[in-house]
Amino acid sequence: MITIINGPNLNLLGKREPDIYGSETLEDINSWLMKRFEGVRGYGDSAFDGVWLDFFQSNCEGEIIDKIHEAGFNPQTGGIVINPGAYAHYSIAIRDAIAAVPVPVIEVHLSNIHAREDFRHKSVTAPACRGIISGLGKEGYALAIESLLA
Repeated sequence: MITIINGPNLNLLGKREPDIYGSETLEDINSWLMKRFEGVRGYGDSAFDGVWLDFFQSNCEGEIIDKIHEAGFNPQTGGIVINPGAYAHYSIAIRDAIAAVPVPVIEVHLSNIHAREDFRHKSVTAPACRGIISGLGKEGYALAIESLLA
């Protein structure tokens, strides 16, 4: 199983700043990922005929931390893909949760955080992650999943 965690305001995809984040909703992206990895053997039950993706979104820091703990200590979890949204720039608590779990975590951002406002250039969560993918839109999620499956 790969857990995909989306942070604050990602539930507004398709409505919020489409010139930056695109017109697709989070549900569109999740459906696209399910189709993309359908039939690809990955983590989870050996009888399962594809990658088991667990999707989670919250605007609340504590709920995101709880999900990192839940997924990160679940023996069926092969990795976590996280788009912490704005929390990437200031949540030491989410950074510490990522560092505490034994599974690999890859940080994803739809937009290129380095091409935006100065305050978005630094991610405090990224150093606790295996890697970061930024600016490739929904393809960043797929690349992170592929990396965890490799």
